[in-house]
Amino acid sequence: MGLISSLVGHLSGWHLLSRRFRAEAEPYGEIDSAGPFFYYVQMRYRVNYGSVIRIIAANDAIYLSALFPFRVGHPPLCIPWKEIQLRGIRSFLRRYVVLTLGEQERIPMRISERMARKLGILERVPEGKAIELGPNFHRLIDNFTDSTGKKPD
Repeated sequence: MGLISSLVGHLSGWHLLSRRFRAEAEPYGEIDSAGPFFYYVQMRYRVNYGSVIRIIAANDAIYLSALFPFRVGHPPLCIPWKEIQLRGIRSFLRRYVVLTLGEQERIPMRISERMARKLGILERVPEGKAIELGPNFHRLIDNFTDSTGKKPD
């Protein structure tokens, strides 16, 4: 199990992110959390982390951690908001938010719109980091694109 978990950590980009963003402390300030259960999370190369990752949105950063059996290859991460870009997409009948993690690493993490709302992500991402969408949530919802990058009619 450990070898597979480590391999998945490399494929998804988690290992690459852990080089710069390994969590050194606990979240502080006002926090919102989601997961691990009943939430959809997808990272690079379509690696799915459904019901495996807990996400905490704090004042300073977004914190990611994997459940115990999956921690091999998945150390806890703390990614500052200034290192995150945001965009909305529509895929078939669902809406997602894609967080691009790390200015250098550029690892995509796709979560549901519901999870993004629960975490208060749009209020925390710095001005100018919401790609093509503007700073407010209502504009995000109105400007979702489909999986090809085109806006639906």
